[in-house]
Amino acid sequence: MRVRHEPTDGGSTILASRVDLADSILSQTRGLMFRRSIPDDYALAFRFDAAETRDVHMLFVFFPIDVVWIVDDVVERVERLPPWRGFERAEADTILEFPAGTATGVESGDRVILEDG
Repeated sequence: MRVRHEPTDGGSTILASRVDLADSILSQTRGLMFRRSIPDDYALAFRFDAAETRDVHMLFVFFPIDVVWIVDDVVERVERLPPWRGFERAEADTILEFPAGTATGVESGDRVILEDG
């Protein structure tokens, strides 16, 4: 699995080539909590059945991350969250969490696609 970014002005780049899918209630609840770091080419992906307002918190996350909220492969919001005290929410059917700096240049309206294979 990998994450591809397609800006509205064209082109395509790979944001992450190592992707974990948080596909259970436990893995979604835990997220990145208690990890000390993540690799530069890593993303944690949360897929949901429908777009709804989704929260991301940073309690027990020891490092900053970039979070991208997506609906139908289109970016709704991008935020860098600080460790421990960050909290944000937005509408999404997919949320991607990356090492801080990975989503620099990703903007609302861009396409970000979680690709299998």
